[in-house]
Amino acid sequence: MKLKTKFIILCATLFLTSFSIASVCLAENIRKPAYAGTFYPADKSEIWQTIEILTSKAKETRFTAPSGKSLKALILPHAGYIYSGLTASHASLVLSENQFSKIILLGPDHRIGFAGCAISDSDIYETPLGPVRLHKDAAKLRIRNELFHPIPVSDKNEHSLEVVLPFLQTYLKQFEIIPIVVGSGNYNRIAEAIDPLLDDRTLLVASSDLSHYLSYDAATDRDKETINMILNLEKEKLIKRDNSACGKTPVLTIMSLAGKYGWKPLLIHYSNSGDTAGERSRVVGYASIAFYGEPSMENENISNRLNEKQGQILLKLARKTISEELGIKSKQEQISPASDIEEKSLQRRCGTFVTLKIRNQLRGCIGNLDASGPIIEGVKRNAINAAFNDFRFSPLTAKEFDKVEIEISILSEPKPLEYKDSNDLIKKLRPNVDGVIIRKGHASATFLPQVWEQLKRPEDFLSHLCAKAGLPSDSWKNSKLEILTYNVQYFEEEK
Repeated sequence: MKLKTKFIILCATLFLTSFSIASVCLAENIRKPAYAGTFYPADKSEIWQTIEILTSKAKETRFTAPSGKSLKALILPHAGYIYSGLTASHASLVLSENQFSKIILLGPDHRIGFAGCAISDSDIYETPLGPVRLHKDAAKLRIRNELFHPIPVSDKNEHSLEVVLPFLQTYLKQFEIIPIVVGSGNYNRIAEAIDPLLDDRTLLVASSDLSHYLSYDAATDRDKETINMILNLEKEKLIKRDNSACGKTPVLTIMSLAGKYGWKPLLIHYSNSGDTAGERSRVVGYASIAFYGEPSMENENISNRLNEKQGQILLKLARKTISEELGIKSKQEQISPASDIEEKSLQRRCGTFVTLKIRNQLRGCIGNLDASGPIIEGVKRNAINAAFNDFRFSPLTAKEFDKVEIEISILSEPKPLEYKDSNDLIKKLRPNVDGVIIRKGHASATFLPQVWEQLKRPEDFLSHLCAKAGLPSDSWKNSKLEILTYNVQYFEEEK
């Protein structure tokens, strides 16, 4: 009897456990993949292999991200991978693991027809590569803005968002999304609604192909003109242009924000289906375009940010200071009226770095992390030190002076970064955004955010930084280091 009772209790326990697991699964509203097996492979390993091959080809493209800038937005195509996958894979040139934690993904409505924007009320978007959780801001948009509302039939049947996701999953690994299918509506209103959601951990992505079903030569010419409109932020021209882009409103939304914040668009890659897997009599065009802007100095009040004119004043001051030390006359002797030099923003106490390069190779870099003096004085002092007192290089000579390119970084106040272990540290670092200081005992070193251009992986970045501090390169893995991060405003001389 006791044995029977135990068996009944065990069965009841198993039933309750199974019911509990099932309840959790049922509680998650999952948007299942609708186009796996058509637009892209349905098998996980086949997707990995396909994207790996495409990415390998993309790596052959020469694309240089602007120094000291932060990636803000991308335009990526959404056709079948055999057609647009090569161009979409060029996102690998600008994305890296854990670079962003939130993606606002805008794609055009192809199938339903509606006003405003459809924003999924699912908890999870699923692809064969795994689940992608919706960010809490998705629900906020639905609740707080009448422009956004759930349209289940669109959510289940639209491909423009789903097709882009596996590339983002491959290159970024972990992130949450705000999936928005755009119907008819005003792009400025959409831009205003998502503007408050933007920060340095958020990437804005517009899913769009270009011209449809023109001959190869006609499409190439037309797409070139459309791309130039995007690169020049010519919104009015793009609005009036027929057969330019199926995701025109998402693209215009990014262009609107780019104009507001001074983001610079750069073409990464262009192709059409005639270049990849289709006939040349009727082709579809594709482009990958990246938008770069200033990193947000999160520890600084926005009113303290310097403008481009002030940055150029500092660069001319640095050049004049070095030329006077060399005893030669600078070509930029007249730097600015005294009133400009003395203005309050340039007298603010702030950390500064001055970097010298010749033919894009480092020739000296010295700075101060603490706000020990006014920006003006820091630039003058660090210009002299970078030119003549960087122990890694011999003092700069007059013969080299005209070849030198000068860069200036204005630092926010360094703040401690709390982390549990090495994995947590990797997740919390923001490539292309954070300057990083490490300390252990008397050992310390820093890398400016610009160094991410050469050391894209956080693991490599930290290993080289430890070596710079005179520590074993794996110290970040095996010991608890004091880590501080900061942001910079970055200026380089006008060419």
